[in-house]
Amino acid sequence: MTRRPLPSLKGLQAFEAFARTGSMTRAAEALCVTHGAVSRQVKALERQLGAQLVTGPKHRLALTDAGAELAGAVGGAFDAIAAALPGAETPPALVVSCMGALAMKWLIPRLPRFIDAHPGQRVRIIESQGPADFGQGGAHAAIRLAQGAPPPGLSATAFLGHAFGPVLSPALFAQAGRESAEILKAPRLHSETFPRGWARWASDAGVELPPASQERAFEHNAYMLEAAAAGLGVGVTAWAFAQADVESGRLVAPWGFQPLETRFTYLRPALARNEAAALFGAWLRAEGRRDPPPPAPLIAKPA
Repeated sequence: MTRRPLPSLKGLQAFEAFARTGSMTRAAEALCVTHGAVSRQVKALERQLGAQLVTGPKHRLALTDAGAELAGAVGGAFDAIAAALPGAETPPALVVSCMGALAMKWLIPRLPRFIDAHPGQRVRIIESQGPADFGQGGAHAAIRLAQGAPPPGLSATAFLGHAFGPVLSPALFAQAGRESAEILKAPRLHSETFPRGWARWASDAGVELPPASQERAFEHNAYMLEAAAAGLGVGVTAWAFAQADVESGRLVAPWGFQPLETRFTYLRPALARNEAAALFGAWLRAEGRRDPPPPAPLIAKPA
């Protein structure tokens, strides 16, 4: 039997983790070792192969041509091993980290279109509000609100605009007589994930808020939206979160939605070669393009 001339498997594992996450630090977190251990393993692998795989300053390392070629081969080999393990999923699921309200109200209802376009491709959505971290939780990509250049080592694709405004139930809207002043006196709903929503909206809209008859707080945007639809008050939320309920008539947006500078953005490690993640990013861009703009105001804002 011919012996395969393979280099150190530990070195290959460390190198694959770096290529997948785009960072020695994130690779170390993914492997549960130190940053220095990953760096030493990669350097040892380079010595074994007699080729430079990584280049650049420590804070902005990149793959060389040889490194990129090896990364594609090693990543595919590790995927094949994972798929062949007893009980393994085939193909492995693409894990996307996303804010809860966007996942529930915008992403998941549209997900069947991605599955129909890519039969057999599995997608797992996990909830996270914090900074995108590809070293923990097994996420291959993340959706966050962002603006400007992405952090080093990440690629960013803005796919959906961000706008916000007050929403309430049609019954409460009718009860207020479609009068701006009366709507603003209704119980005021708040989300703990956007606690300054009302203050930010009033400032941007040039509206002075009168005292609310009552203040009601909810842990998540999705909870607040259900409270608004149930007639418990008026809440400020994003158009992406409220779109389905406004279009179905469960909610009314009396003053429309004001644009914000941030956008919903798809993030993933810049050096990672992940065909499913690339397909998902292209699909998100297409979904963002087909989405309608926010509706026009129904009534004038209070003077």
